[in-house]
Amino acid sequence: MQSDRIARRCGVKPGLQIIPFRGEYYEVIEEKHYLINHLIYPVPDPRFPFLGVHFTRMIKGGREAGPNAVLSFKREGYHKTSFSLKDTMQFGLYGGFWLMALKFWKMGMGEFYRSFNKKAFVQALQRLVPAIGYDDVKPGGAGVRAQALEPNGALVDDFRIVEAEHQVHVLNAPSPAATASISIGESIADMAAENFGLSLKK
Repeated sequence: MQSDRIARRCGVKPGLQIIPFRGEYYEVIEEKHYLINHLIYPVPDPRFPFLGVHFTRMIKGGREAGPNAVLSFKREGYHKTSFSLKDTMQFGLYGGFWLMALKFWKMGMGEFYRSFNKKAFVQALQRLVPAIGYDDVKPGGAGVRAQALEPNGALVDDFRIVEAEHQVHVLNAPSPAATASISIGESIADMAAENFGLSLKK
């Protein structure tokens, strides 16, 4: 979440800026768990950067619905009212943010609307599971996505790792970072070993 700031403090130009997007979830009530027996995803729309709401069967048996993708006014903004003047000013003065906003403003407004309107959120869920009703979900948790954004307004959707003298900066790690974390960790360790002149035991 702070990768760009850390790089700058170390004298490295990251070539991007982190923009926070909050993802809000609903939990499906237990009586309706039978409707979701596996992962349910929408068909991705290549015109838009975010996948959209989906259903997840959790490892402990719960059912999660979401997330949306709402611009957060704080990098660690896990609540609708979270606000940081520093964070807001930083992305508000970044040209890449406005180029992105001009391209996706309509989608962004829709995400804000669904954030404050449960009925609209449920309607989005019903495109995947029509039997889900308003009272079948309750507010769940939220996460914040560190979206890397280039100066030209392009969303960085791949890994961005920058090396400098005695430094390895992981500036962007998209969704597969969790799935392939062990392999990625090994690659970063190899980069660090070479950069720092270390000898790794394998």
